Amino acid sequence: MFSKFFSKQCLSALFALATACATSACTDTSQPSQTIVNYAQSAVPDDAQVAEVYQRSCMACHSRGASDAPLTGHSAAWQPRLAQGMETLVNNVVSGKGGMPPYGLCMDCNASEFQTLITFMATPAKP
Repeated sequence: MFSKFFSKQCLSALFALATACATSACTDTSQPSQTIVNYAQSAVPDDAQVAEVYQRSCMACHSRGASDAPLTGHSAAWQPRLAQGMETLVNNVVSGKGGMPPYGLCMDCNASEFQTLITFMATPAKP
């Protein structure tokens, strides 16, 4: 009897949690504007060395919107990540998170370079 009760309680709790997430901030429902999409597809850092790393390691995911990666310049998508702190973001890059592989495909990058790349990508799109 306890296991039946426990199972029903767990299922009820999971359903309540799923419902809450679906109707709250657990999901990012803000879609980027066409301006942001266009910016993400063409944005490149001003510094040539940073641009080279961005183009070979970051651009494939952060410029197309085809994955869960936040688009470059989409401040609404970057804000919750930035709220975690830069150290956490850099650690996520190094460890890999979600669909992003460890080191974000830049095995020769250091923490400072990751911070520069994150700052570039999180900067709001310029019209």
